[in-house]
Amino acid sequence: MDASNIAHYGKKDGKPSLSKLLKAVEALEKLGYHPILIADASLRHEIDEKEEFNQLLDEEKVHQVPAGTNADHYILNLAEEEDAKILSNDAFREFFDEFRDINSRRIPYSFKGENIVIGSSAQPKKIKNILQKISNQTLSEFEKKGYDSYKLKKNKKLSGIAVAKEAIDRISKTSDEGIDSKIEGMFMKIPLFDKVMKMVEDAEKTSDFIIFVLVSPRDYRDAVRNAGNIAVTVGDRLKLDHAPLVAVRNDLFTKPGTFELNIIYSDEILEESPFDVNITINDHDYSFVKKNSRNIASTVAARLGTWKFPIVSVKPSMLMEKPGHYDINLDKGGDK
Repeated sequence: MDASNIAHYGKKDGKPSLSKLLKAVEALEKLGYHPILIADASLRHEIDEKEEFNQLLDEEKVHQVPAGTNADHYILNLAEEEDAKILSNDAFREFFDEFRDINSRRIPYSFKGENIVIGSSAQPKKIKNILQKISNQTLSEFEKKGYDSYKLKKNKKLSGIAVAKEAIDRISKTSDEGIDSKIEGMFMKIPLFDKVMKMVEDAEKTSDFIIFVLVSPRDYRDAVRNAGNIAVTVGDRLKLDHAPLVAVRNDLFTKPGTFELNIIYSDEILEESPFDVNITINDHDYSFVKKNSRNIASTVAARLGTWKFPIVSVKPSMLMEKPGHYDINLDKGGDK
């Protein structure tokens, strides 16, 4: 809560109002918020009920900005660190270059008589396609180390029947074109070829194919419900000795309501991701990317053909000052 802004609301010749502050706290708590009141150093000298306000300061129910610190900057910085909203009618325009998308963090308000009316913040603006850009660069880093990734982008309309039909068609076509020579060519690109082949030979073969169904995170749950039926349908139609394994994966390149398939011969699958992914990113995008790190891991695993997700770590860097800036490094992963 921008305490000074709220206490001064509607003030003409009078003093800032403690009553307005307390009304705002009460309204926010009823909405389920946990308000933190931040006041500039001058408010304690100006407010109408100084004794009560000073008591709130002593009890740390109101926090005063440190001396010599710009109150607006302090509030914005704290809100960004805590990923919190700000109740204030101050537009903070002078800080637009430093703090990204302030309007999506700020909640406006008004008073009708003694009652406060809490407004709504603007919808957040995100750097366009930043998750896809990060995933794409990550896959490029894997390719530099000799690991091919799935690149087709058909985006067919999602349904259980459509997935089964596409899988049957793709498997039949791949078999006709001679899949064995393609597999050998791919494995020879992998530095740990002998180790991977030994892993496959030692494992009990339970299916001929692994079918990764790539869907938007919005469609994940619905797609999972159809996975078993898809496996049975494909296995029966192609008269396979073993039904294929069907793994639904969140994929950040796939549009909502559509799907893609990455179909891999069972001998080609990698149990563990060979590398983990370290993302260093600017403060502005950190929370958003961190929140979606599992979707990045799922996208990378599905398009590389690894059964387990890579570990994706996200950390902010003060050296990356602008939105959209990030760096990606791969560390030796599961099969080290």
